[in-house]
Amino acid sequence: MSINPVTGNRLTGRAAACGTAALLALALAPPELLAQDASPAGDGTQAQEPAAPDAPAAARTPPGDRAARDRAPRPQPDVGRDWPFYGGGADAQRFSPLDQITPDNVAGLERAFVYRTGDMPSEAAEGKYAAETTPLKIGDALVMCSAKNVLISIDAATGEENWRYDTGVPDEAIPYSASCRGVSAYTAPELPADAPCKSRVIEGTIDAKLVAVDLADGTPCEGFGENGMVDLWTDIGERVPGWYAVTAPPAVVRGVIVTGAQVKDGQAEDAPSGVIRGFDAVTGEFLWAWDLGNPDNADGPPEGEVYTRGTPNMWATAAADEELGYVYLPMGNSSVDYYGSNRSEAENRWATSLVALDVLTGEPVWHFQTVRHDVWDYDLGSQPTLLDYPGPDGTPVPALLLPSKQGDLYILDRETGAPLTPVGEVEAPTTGDVEPEFIAESQPVSEWHVLREPELTGRDMWGFTPIDQLWCRIRFRLAEYAGYLTPPSAERRWIQYPGYNGGSDWGSVAVDTQRGVIVANYNDVPNFNRLIPREEADARGLRPINDKRPGAQGGTNAEGAGDAQAGAPYAIDVNAGWRNDVTGIPCTSPPYGGIRAIDLETGETLWDEPLGTARRNGPFGLPSGLPMKIGTPNNGGSVITQSGLVFIGAATDNLFRAIDIDTGETLWSDVLPAGGQANPITYEVDGTQYVLIAATGHHFMETPTGDYIVAYKLPDR
Repeated sequence: MSINPVTGNRLTGRAAACGTAALLALALAPPELLAQDASPAGDGTQAQEPAAPDAPAAARTPPGDRAARDRAPRPQPDVGRDWPFYGGGADAQRFSPLDQITPDNVAGLERAFVYRTGDMPSEAAEGKYAAETTPLKIGDALVMCSAKNVLISIDAATGEENWRYDTGVPDEAIPYSASCRGVSAYTAPELPADAPCKSRVIEGTIDAKLVAVDLADGTPCEGFGENGMVDLWTDIGERVPGWYAVTAPPAVVRGVIVTGAQVKDGQAEDAPSGVIRGFDAVTGEFLWAWDLGNPDNADGPPEGEVYTRGTPNMWATAAADEELGYVYLPMGNSSVDYYGSNRSEAENRWATSLVALDVLTGEPVWHFQTVRHDVWDYDLGSQPTLLDYPGPDGTPVPALLLPSKQGDLYILDRETGAPLTPVGEVEAPTTGDVEPEFIAESQPVSEWHVLREPELTGRDMWGFTPIDQLWCRIRFRLAEYAGYLTPPSAERRWIQYPGYNGGSDWGSVAVDTQRGVIVANYNDVPNFNRLIPREEADARGLRPINDKRPGAQGGTNAEGAGDAQAGAPYAIDVNAGWRNDVTGIPCTSPPYGGIRAIDLETGETLWDEPLGTARRNGPFGLPSGLPMKIGTPNNGGSVITQSGLVFIGAATDNLFRAIDIDTGETLWSDVLPAGGQANPITYEVDGTQYVLIAATGHHFMETPTGDYIVAYKLPDR
């Protein structure tokens, strides 16, 4: 396979990667996919320096006791025997130094235990579950959250339940999905060793609560907020269940909990704020707010007012630097994704950016914008990865790796935001029938590595039969398409490629700094979109989530599939994956997802393989049963072990795999009892290494729903 050494793109034909079109046509009906500038000023429409520090706000006295509390950096727990953070270690590299399971013996893996959380959808919640859970392993226990935020601790060797605490989330709070990607743990240095909640588990819930319980027994931390709970709806506005939810584990930096929230996309311009807030990790006391639309709300809005409505939010997982005292926020877009002319200057400045905040003040230090005037829902979904990387003089500096949905990988100085790998500019098409004046004239692009494939052509159109293929080719020629930055249109459909699921999404990447290898799984499917004029949207009954009427549509759909975008002149209709209306087969040829190893020093591709087989996919939703590797859409990330293995689920074939990091060859796999759309972990108990994944399924990925936590180990000697 030929590889472009700069971009890492494959140079072979798309269909050639997976065999003949006839076999492929029987193989795959991929699922509808999951939704979801570093300049200090200006609207970002012109090419600008990629990174610059942000001017700090005027000095202010922190409220409460935050100025008095000792917030010096503390040593962080190591990954290895434990998996103490969502991303493994504090650096979120998803790498483990464990080496008991090796390429030579991995074929002998067997199930150690299967635990069931008991959190399965009710009739009302059917078709809305996608737990995406990654447990932590601390001491002898695994701690986790279920789809609807039940906190659970089990024995890490046997799966026997230690305790559970039900946070009482109702079905009506479910936004797109009942999801809880993970929890955070914190040990309070100022509390006595035998104090209740000395070590605590912290989670955000989909009904917008911040909850803290004792790691030892699951008892709510009485001194945290009110009986262990902080209400995140405070100062947000009208409570509309499902519109404002937390699905990612909060960051904890220097004793400060930092959290954003998912604001359900596409509903209305007048939506809940994307405000980021800091809370004391012991008391739950509110410390600061970063309201990007109104910095004067740093200590909360005036009585009777709320945080700025409709601003970009952070639904993904942040990264934290305890030493610098910074938290890195992968920001999303404004509340209406596909129309931008009504956005404020502040929204244009901060949307779709990585923002570094000082956790002691809540003030921005720098930001790096990956899309200017984003009208494609290319929000940052991946957790950044912290690492050391050569600076301009060759000396290693604290850095971070940032993947994007459009497939660009950037490495930035995490103290200043300055790029450490080449960043260029590409001219962007500004044509279109909707808002050509708003579309940015150019966009930043990584010149170091890009997961994005070459632009589509008519030859890439595909189908179950020659008639389907011809139909897709006709649709391709009738659609607006000028590359991945094609502006939205209303008169006819436009092709968005890659779609809003990436590139990289919430599974992020794994990094082995010892070998100097990045492992990135990715999606390679388009969306087929159209803006809907307001009169037509009204006739179709498209209403936002806060305006439910008898017979109304929208508000409960998959992301973009008939979203009202109230306040804008257009609603939006997204065909995620650009699927044939009859067969369910995509209009583009496989592979639809892959996994790639990248040289950390040079950005060159080491190997690139399709991820996922056709065993569960086929036309009309019928499983083909074919074991051929064709590359399916995927959600969830991987873990690398020191022994040279990559463990990953993610694909829609329900297989959990071990891959040789040197060759990309799959050495072992097991059929999971439900979809493996989650990030796996590895840990050790009494000298035995375990590998674990949550097999809980994913409604958008159309994998079976489950409540299984599945652990593996080598046979006892």
